[in-house]
Amino acid sequence: MEEVWLGLDLGTQSARALAVTATGEVVGEGSQPLTSRRDGPRHEQDPEAWFGALARASRAAVGGLGPPLGGVALCATSGTVLLVDAATGAPRTAGLMYDDTRAAADSDRANQAGGEVWAALGYRMQPSWGLPKLLWLLRERPELVPGSRLAHQPDLVTRRLVGEAVPADTSHALKTGYDLRRDAWPYEVLAELGVPAEVLPEVVLSGTRLGTVCAEAAEATGIPEGTPVIAGMTDGCAAQLGAGALRVGSWNSVLGTTLVLKGVTEELLRDPAGVVYSHRAPDGGWLPGGASSVGAGVLSARFPGRDLEALGRQAAEREPAGVVAYPLVSRGERFPFTAPEAEGFVLGVPADEADEYAALLQGVAFVERLCFDYLDLLGAPTGGDLSLTGGGTRSRYWCQLRADVLGRPVRLPQQAEAGLGMAVLAASAVTGRPAAEVACDMVHVREVLEPRPDRPRRFAAPYLRLVDELARRGWLAPDTAAHARDRAAR
Repeated sequence: MEEVWLGLDLGTQSARALAVTATGEVVGEGSQPLTSRRDGPRHEQDPEAWFGALARASRAAVGGLGPPLGGVALCATSGTVLLVDAATGAPRTAGLMYDDTRAAADSDRANQAGGEVWAALGYRMQPSWGLPKLLWLLRERPELVPGSRLAHQPDLVTRRLVGEAVPADTSHALKTGYDLRRDAWPYEVLAELGVPAEVLPEVVLSGTRLGTVCAEAAEATGIPEGTPVIAGMTDGCAAQLGAGALRVGSWNSVLGTTLVLKGVTEELLRDPAGVVYSHRAPDGGWLPGGASSVGAGVLSARFPGRDLEALGRQAAEREPAGVVAYPLVSRGERFPFTAPEAEGFVLGVPADEADEYAALLQGVAFVERLCFDYLDLLGAPTGGDLSLTGGGTRSRYWCQLRADVLGRPVRLPQQAEAGLGMAVLAASAVTGRPAAEVACDMVHVREVLEPRPDRPRRFAAPYLRLVDELARRGWLAPDTAAHARDRAAR
């Protein structure tokens, strides 16, 4: 009988489980909601809810399955951390979620102390990342430090699955300052920041076997006792695996509330501006990427409760729109440039709401194109397959528009959930086959959209108008703007 692989996805609003065969057939799935506490820059979750939600989702996914489970891997949000009891693994603090930004001052301290280390890895610490949050926890709750250990969001769950302490994975540890080049914690930098060495967990490469499901976890989750548990990756990397974008030069563009690009390179891609950062790939090599603050979130904010498909059909008549939009979801930009003060804008006055809607769709596509221009400037290989995933792919027109603006074919995977990516990783780890090879069997392409012949040229002028305006406002670096113009002229 064909073996089944289980991918677990611990997100912000839900925990999901996906049971997938070696040929990519989904044979079971489950989902359970999660709730958060938000208050300004604060965003927390109850860590005890994570295992319970995943256990219920897993029982739904694997209940009644005939074939054996070959292995399980888990992805979670990037930069979510907490302190746990080093001996028992019990939570000592709430989970500080991926977008909690209370640690702004601590990120400045981290960059002052470890700037050279982070620069060599191609990034700068940001307030929402794991290390600044750890510094904040150590400063705000010093009474908890003795006997505590740092845990990333998935670490709590994998420990309960195995029934004993397990290492963290390199993917989730990246934003906590783990040095992926040396494969070690930068202890000197962390000591200068006041981080005791005993607080830091052991770290292993994603795809490493952590142990097997224990009897207690098997009873709670329905996952058979003895099933191999594999060290996972962050949700963004998991989505990349789920899209099958694992060959050098291939990219996955995830368009949801915001826009995230992730690709594959043989060598570490260094970005002097710290905009692009890289995870380690399970097959070797690197997974560079970045997250923009433009995205589909601006559509629901600007047109709440409206029929967006109907607006999309009207927008298809406006190519290009009469105005140019920079559709930021919220204040501040992260990729392809860093500008905390950046705000969305529209150049000109829309003729009507269809014109405005068309400009927003095109504006996201223009920023996506600018991201690829920036990656090309850094020397990244960008000519491989491009997969489009995320909620934005529900609009086939928007996918076609993005192909037209980019001037390249785009692939639409049939199933591109993060859970599928973790099933790919589990199968790769247990069978010893490269993840890219496993993905070829498990990930299926629903459709390939080619750019329409006349469209790339039609969108060149409004694209460059946006580039010029971003440069004029001082947000986009002159060399990036010049490179974008040069590529458009070719």
